[in-house]
Amino acid sequence: MRQITLLILSLAFLMLGCFQENKKIKDVDITAADILGNPEYLAFSYGGYRENTRAVVPTIKELKDDMKILSAMGIKLIRTYNTQQFGHTANLLQAIKQLKDEDPSFEMYVMLGTWIECEGAWSASANHNAGNVENNTAEIEAAVKMAQTYPDIVKIIAVGNEAMVQWAINYFVYPNVILKWVDYLKELRKKGEIPTGIWITSSDNYESWGGGAKSYQTDELVALIKAVDFISLHTYPFHDSHYNPTFWGVPEEEEDLPKLKQIEASMLRAKNYAISQYQSAVDYMKSLGIDKPIHIGETGWATIASSSYGVTGSKAADEYKEKLYYEHMRDWTNAAGMSCFYFEAFDEQWKDQGNALGSENHFGLINLKGEAKFSLWEMVDEGVFDGLTRNGLPITKTYAGDIGKLMKDVLAPPLESEMGLLEITTVNENRKIGQPVHESTYVVVHATLMPEGTNDISYPSGKLKLNAWEGTCGIEMSKDGIIEVKTGTGAWWGCAIEIVGGIGENLSNYKSGKLNFEIKGNTVSSFQIGFQTGSFAQGSQTNNKITFNPEGDYSMASEWKSYSIPIAEVDEGADLSNVTALLFLRGDKDFDGKDIYIKNIYYTRE
Repeated sequence: MRQITLLILSLAFLMLGCFQENKKIKDVDITAADILGNPEYLAFSYGGYRENTRAVVPTIKELKDDMKILSAMGIKLIRTYNTQQFGHTANLLQAIKQLKDEDPSFEMYVMLGTWIECEGAWSASANHNAGNVENNTAEIEAAVKMAQTYPDIVKIIAVGNEAMVQWAINYFVYPNVILKWVDYLKELRKKGEIPTGIWITSSDNYESWGGGAKSYQTDELVALIKAVDFISLHTYPFHDSHYNPTFWGVPEEEEDLPKLKQIEASMLRAKNYAISQYQSAVDYMKSLGIDKPIHIGETGWATIASSSYGVTGSKAADEYKEKLYYEHMRDWTNAAGMSCFYFEAFDEQWKDQGNALGSENHFGLINLKGEAKFSLWEMVDEGVFDGLTRNGLPITKTYAGDIGKLMKDVLAPPLESEMGLLEITTVNENRKIGQPVHESTYVVVHATLMPEGTNDISYPSGKLKLNAWEGTCGIEMSKDGIIEVKTGTGAWWGCAIEIVGGIGENLSNYKSGKLNFEIKGNTVSSFQIGFQTGSFAQGSQTNNKITFNPEGDYSMASEWKSYSIPIAEVDEGADLSNVTALLFLRGDKDFDGKDIYIKNIYYTRE
């Protein structure tokens, strides 16, 4: 009997060894093509930072705990953001390796993100036509080493994260900078120096992939689309609920619906809004005669927000809406055969260090206390997280599982009729954009000035949009034409009244004229105000500006003050034949998050 028992045990160990060996072969051989778009390999964007700084890197044990949680949720593919600036990704790959060694059935694959930035990033001398050679080279070479060391884990390399979208004014690059590294990695793959099953992409905003302003649709972008193995596309209806809420407000026909019905309808519109951004990139790509897979590299919904998306803003942030959006996006992308790297798995508090309630800190499905948000309550009930911990704490429910308490924090979106305007649609239809403006007065928005047959006044040649750059502040217009700017509190903030379409207005006849407006507010910040000429996409944009501050020549008070500023004083190399933003504001220093109001904006020739 003892000999039979020993024989059975030997056979069992032999079979386990064969299984382990076959599993290793399988993990090495599996490719990005096998994973992407496969609903058996659900994806998440992942950062494991616990503290309010990335200087405190999660330990391997902490990362292993996170991977066990994600694996229990059915997640088998995660996306990272840096390779060498911080130790996070190196620790993560080691954590996954240890888990695979401990349990041969454990599966977790990685889309390895590299941080790409321009020459002189985060400085006043940023050169967007060139890359930061030292940083970018180090990021890519670290990615190559990681792909070589962990061929059973690393399946995708993304060159840059929102590196091309031009509202990332501190660091963005033009597509040629990305293309250089995409081609480099493809050449290494061709030589067999990285695994042949790895796919190469760049992960960026839908507009960067040609789905928005025509200014992005350059020959450089076409070459990049042809080069990547797939497009990793970002879409964020959450952010647009505040500064481009074309889909968000409750329309008149829904005003009498119960609150939850209003929310459900708005979240369905949010899903369709995301689909429309995706489709716009698809349409552009196909117009080029190109057919590449597109996967959602990022999308998500925050659960807490202080201003723009909270109680005083679009009222978008809460756990109920996050659950609806998460389910909508999973349903859509799974049915469409796309991967969705949902942003994000866990809350991280380093993203908005100075504001604990900042929405960027609250996109996770699990918070920093190890509590599963409403999206995952059913998994808690089903025992999915039994025996698992985060920071030594078991996974429990937010609000202690009390749905009544949760719903007290859930607000219906604003009524469409009560929301501020984000477009100025009064245009001069008798003049095409780019043709010189000859009238003596050019009105952006004004309570009383308007063109008539007997005067010499004109409106813009195209629609204008109120654009809060990268969601760093708020900007909207009341029904009576007052522009409200809620200034930002982060590292920078800016916004503008821009010509839709990226082609500027020709105000070359106004070189000796003036920019006129009335202004008031309660901020004590220093800020710039003026107009923009030229184009990001062509590397020709100029900020023509003066500076407002409490002690300067230009200052603001709590009551309206009128200014007529000579264009010559604002001019910093302006090409007045291509005025792309008729007014812009950008924070200078001493940010406090308070308000600026502007009205009666117009230009005069003399």
